[in-house]
Amino acid sequence: MADNIPKKTLGQKNNGSASNTTRSILFIFVLICFGALLISTLNQGEKQKTEVPISDVIRRANDENGNIAKITVTGQNLDITLKGEEKPTEVSRKDGSGTLYDQGLENHCADLKDEELKACEEKYPVIEYKEDTNVWGIVLDVALTVLPIIALVIFFSWIMRQATSANNQSMSFGKSKARLYGPDKKKVTFKDVAGNESAKQDLTEIVDFLKNPKKYEKLGAKIPRGVLLAGDPGTGKTLMARAVAGEADVPFFSISGSEFAEMFVGVGASRVRDLFSKAKKNAPSIIFIDEIDAVAHKRDARGGAGREDEQTLNQILVEMDGFDNDSGVIVMAATNRVDMLDKALLRPGRFDRHVNVVLPERKDRLEILKVHFKGKPVEADVDLEALAKKTAGSSGADLANIANEAAITAAREGHKAISNHDVTEAFERVAIGPERKSKVMNEKERKITAYHEAGHAIVGHVLPDSDPVHKVTIIPRGATGGVTWFLPPEDRNYKNIYELKDILARAMGGRMAEKLIFGADAITTGASSDLKNVAELAKSMIVEEGMGVGLRNLVFPEGDMGYYTITTGKPYSEKTAELIDAEIKKLSDEAAVRAEAVLKANKTALDKLAEELLKHETLEEAELEPLLKNTKLPAAAKLHM
Repeated sequence: MADNIPKKTLGQKNNGSASNTTRSILFIFVLICFGALLISTLNQGEKQKTEVPISDVIRRANDENGNIAKITVTGQNLDITLKGEEKPTEVSRKDGSGTLYDQGLENHCADLKDEELKACEEKYPVIEYKEDTNVWGIVLDVALTVLPIIALVIFFSWIMRQATSANNQSMSFGKSKARLYGPDKKKVTFKDVAGNESAKQDLTEIVDFLKNPKKYEKLGAKIPRGVLLAGDPGTGKTLMARAVAGEADVPFFSISGSEFAEMFVGVGASRVRDLFSKAKKNAPSIIFIDEIDAVAHKRDARGGAGREDEQTLNQILVEMDGFDNDSGVIVMAATNRVDMLDKALLRPGRFDRHVNVVLPERKDRLEILKVHFKGKPVEADVDLEALAKKTAGSSGADLANIANEAAITAAREGHKAISNHDVTEAFERVAIGPERKSKVMNEKERKITAYHEAGHAIVGHVLPDSDPVHKVTIIPRGATGGVTWFLPPEDRNYKNIYELKDILARAMGGRMAEKLIFGADAITTGASSDLKNVAELAKSMIVEEGMGVGLRNLVFPEGDMGYYTITTGKPYSEKTAELIDAEIKKLSDEAAVRAEAVLKANKTALDKLAEELLKHETLEEAELEPLLKNTKLPAAAKLHM
């Protein structure tokens, strides 16, 4: 890793030092104010009034051993300064009439005899103010003086802190929120990613570019600017990008496309600039934008040149292929909606490589399951190969969830290790939902459910291009009252029209079994999800696959068309919409007729299978085989195309 990689998450502010300094200054200021007020109050003190005879003052002034150093006349007051003190003690006349000095202090009372002196003292009494050092009074004065000041200081400190926080927030508003996975994070390599060997091979070249750029520069080759990872949700696109960074041993900046978006125009573009600036400082490096379709919609489809998302997209385009072509930064992005991305982003020079991260095949699923079950206590009879066979069409995230649910089930049941039953329960919980043990069906509902699921199983087993029946149960699970599993013997990338029509027919098997046993007027709502699936599959066959009779080889994709009709709001006319509806009805009716023909020809097997379901509730593949052994395909159920 580069030595200059920061150890903290990008966008994190280091405001602690400035905040601590401000608090320290305010604390010292409060201490200084408090000390100054305390000293001032102690020096002032509270003065206590004491009456003393004026003759005593005169004698103390004339006596060499007296403690009076100086007497100063100020208006009607005498300021007496004692020996060893700088501050005089105030002495004033009681009646306030004239000054003692003006009336001749030393002549009025100094030479009088006892009786006359007493009368003189009564006429000229004085009051001496002495300082009183009452501690509680001082504390009260200090508190009443200092507390309002402290309150004001705290108030202004809070205002300053709010202003500083608002300023920091406004300054960081346009900063990137990307997370940096440096040497302090757990490194992920291709060994940690099971399956998707073709995607790994494409990405290995990117790793080699980052490790040995000069090898390619000598031949005039340029490092790819961008790699787009496309695939279904849960296929491991993010993990694959982290593996590239781990293999190349370079800084990895990760951010979601939605994190660029804000209500203020220009913020997203600012964050893009900040992100690329940080990545260039740590070059060679990788920027990974997850769910890039959040900010990279087609501009011609959305309109509005001043939109925030368009400014963000424009900035990404400039950063990826501007004048600076030697930044050493590779942009990786992930999406499951490639059809929604702007064409300018997909051209060479922007995203040079398009890597499809597909759903794992059976051997890849087995490797993924081994990774997720590694470290968990597993019993010896657990068959991961059988689980990999069951989980066709599952993503890596689904398989990880199955492994986790198996561990949870084992812990809930009190097992010391994960058993085969725990794995099966986990698979069914993830695929369909948990068992609804609280739902109690009466005997009539159980019988209807048994014939419904038996109808699916009989039709699916008899039709030649249908997948084998794996399991049938009438125990409510998830949103269903019962479940019939059909598992393909091998992974297939394509389905022909025969296979799709057999899927339609077996889906109609439940409704047709109810009709055959209980009468046409007694059909229930139990087939609602089946009918919905039939309508969706039939529409897909007509609109997307060109498998209609009157509309053969014509498709009408609704996702990426440049025109839409006013009447239908879709890329076809109202007349064409009527033809599509007719074709969908024709496929549904055909499926119902074929399913009914199979069930009428195999009613004995239907009754026997329903009876066994009522008795055992769940039948596995081995238990189903003898019950379905003597079934046959009637001529009315054969396809003639």
